[in-house]
Amino acid sequence: MVRSALGLQGGVRLNQGPRAGADFVPAITVVAGSLLSLLPIISATGWWPDFGFLMFLGWRLLRADAWPAWWAAPLGFLHDLVIGNPIGLSVAMWAAITIAMDILDRRTMWRDYWIEWAIATVFIALLEIADWRLAGVMGAPVPFSSSAGPAIMIGVLCFPVAGYIASRLDRWRLGR
Repeated sequence: MVRSALGLQGGVRLNQGPRAGADFVPAITVVAGSLLSLLPIISATGWWPDFGFLMFLGWRLLRADAWPAWWAAPLGFLHDLVIGNPIGLSVAMWAAITIAMDILDRRTMWRDYWIEWAIATVFIALLEIADWRLAGVMGAPVPFSSSAGPAIMIGVLCFPVAGYIASRLDRWRLGR
């Protein structure tokens, strides 16, 4: 007798689609990553990585079809509201990064783990430098070495964790 006719064997789901609400899991994890900034962690310098952006990058590099490209704007807007950035910074940067990743997806034939980490490094650095420059324009006395530098380093080192979380959640939401 065929195993699929016997029902669930060892927890394997056969001939079923993704779980209910699977389309919203990536967006929910990005919002949850943004909400991590509300934890009561006090620091004199900006070393705390941008977990919302890391989850956004992790999902986008894992699956280009996880959400439509226009979702970058509302997710960035919510991120700006939660983080306290000027409204529009994350909207513009996340939308530009989504467009850049779409172009990269069309231009590259294949990517491995190291190439994705390098791509994430470039985008994390661009976002943190834009945040640092905007803070400087608004009058904050923030030297690069104590504000953007540590955030870039810690964000780059935390990206594999965000990618791993995205891959495990993707596997769960698709029922594999």
